[in-house]
Amino acid sequence: MGAPGGTSNAGPSGDGARPPAVIVDDAGVGRCAWSAKDPEYRRYHDEEWGTELRGDRPLFEKLSLEGFQAGLSWITILRRRPTFRAAFADFDIPSVASFTEADVARLMLDAGIIRNRAKIEATIANARITGDLTREDPGALDRLLWGFAPPPRASPPTGAGDIPAVTAESTAMSVALRSLGYRFVGPTTLYALMQSSGMVHDHVAGCWRAAASR
Repeated sequence: MGAPGGTSNAGPSGDGARPPAVIVDDAGVGRCAWSAKDPEYRRYHDEEWGTELRGDRPLFEKLSLEGFQAGLSWITILRRRPTFRAAFADFDIPSVASFTEADVARLMLDAGIIRNRAKIEATIANARITGDLTREDPGALDRLLWGFAPPPRASPPTGAGDIPAVTAESTAMSVALRSLGYRFVGPTTLYALMQSSGMVHDHVAGCWRAAASR
């Protein structure tokens, strides 16, 4: 998770003006500059963003949270992730697929999440589609999403200008998911998912994570 931001995908999204590419801490460790904005961003940058994520349930969670993030800053979602998990049964696919209108009403009263009816209903509908995909074929969502991962970059991006908001692969993924009935799966949202789940590696040159991936 973690839709990168500003006018390009240089860090989690909706977070204002484009920063310098890398911030070096007092220990001499360089990180993507967006991670300096908040201690939770730093942890997320170091431990999660760009790390390979596999499995139907984890990817369904990621897809759902990226959908909730649309139009908001990523830190808003990241700080509320524990309450999202509690509200949505830890994003267990069959459980969310079984949610009823009573659950929608419950969720609309839950101040710990984003109380957007369209996004809540989309998450439930997406769980039902995912359940249909994976019930007799575990791993189907994982294979579907990872099937759009591009070849690895030859070299890390040098700054925000090298990091797109949308790619041919995220657009193709969006078309495929929409054809199955998924909602809140635009190409920008899905490129953010690709970044956060390690399908693409957009840590910039000078960041320790970029060096570690080589």
